[in-house]
Amino acid sequence: MTVTAADEGIRYPFALAPGPGEATEVAEGILWLRLPLPMALDHVNVFALVDDDGWTILDTGFDTGKTRAIWQSVLAGPLSGRPLRRVIVTHYHPDHVGLAGWFQSRGAELVTTRTSWLFARMLTLDEHKLPAAETLTFWRRAGMEAGLLSRRATERPFNFCDVVAPLPLGYTRVADGGRIRAGGRDWVVRVGHGHAPEHATFWEEGGTLVLGGDQLLPSISANLGVYASEPMADPVGEWLESCTAFRTFAREDHLVLPGHKLPFTGLPLRLGQMIDNHRGALDRLMDHLSEPRTAADCFVPLFKRAIGEAEYGLALVEAVAHLNHLLHRGLVERMLDANGAWLWRKAT
Repeated sequence: MTVTAADEGIRYPFALAPGPGEATEVAEGILWLRLPLPMALDHVNVFALVDDDGWTILDTGFDTGKTRAIWQSVLAGPLSGRPLRRVIVTHYHPDHVGLAGWFQSRGAELVTTRTSWLFARMLTLDEHKLPAAETLTFWRRAGMEAGLLSRRATERPFNFCDVVAPLPLGYTRVADGGRIRAGGRDWVVRVGHGHAPEHATFWEEGGTLVLGGDQLLPSISANLGVYASEPMADPVGEWLESCTAFRTFAREDHLVLPGHKLPFTGLPLRLGQMIDNHRGALDRLMDHLSEPRTAADCFVPLFKRAIGEAEYGLALVEAVAHLNHLLHRGLVERMLDANGAWLWRKAT
């Protein structure tokens, strides 16, 4: 085992991630696998926990031919000898729930929060050939440049069902404060919000392991986005509240098994960093709003760098999220300009 250190106390006990089809044992009875994603964040971590009657897996990766082939290799290799009985999904995002329905069709039980299941099932049934009218209005209100808006209005958007297998009826619910047994351990369910509604994390009862999903990541920030489905949402406020609540339980010796990047220790420090990261972004944004700005005008103060087209969508929804948080706190006000975009500025 190689130990690397960074960020004044955040440590990475496993320096190398497993390759496709491979598995690394991170604790007795718990295997770490990594699956590819076709984007800048090019992987998702999944974990397999051995039970008396088979395997439980945590999260699944996208539903693609490549990912299915990797899983077939894993099932025949590192997981061979025991059936896959159960899939636990931390939250509804496609890289985590993508193959849950495929595993269900092969006999596995799906375990997740109610909101995650409802969102995932709704979105798999909601396919659009062109962006919905509400989405176009949302982009216009956010200040998307007119040429880009016109082009995107004629393009098939990303659809959830592109990379998520159909979800059959039926699942087993977990909720905040509940308990579940997996991998020979009892886990306490602690739910966070902001990155996704009702995101489940799992804390080993009487032990040091935490299954963190995207709620507890090292070195990168989870995207906090607002979308046309709930344009007045405040995910930044929910995220800050969740991080603060998790600090009550976090210990230095917790080994967090996250949805992306490397397993790590130093969770109390990391939670503080995640809070400070957004508070700093909000302070920079307030300074920027001494003059009226659209959400699309706010990328540089928020992210401290230019944003390219590949990142534009995620940056736009996160900019709206931070502006909404300031609006809910009464620190900014907004008005529509002649192009139908919200102009935001400090409250007078």
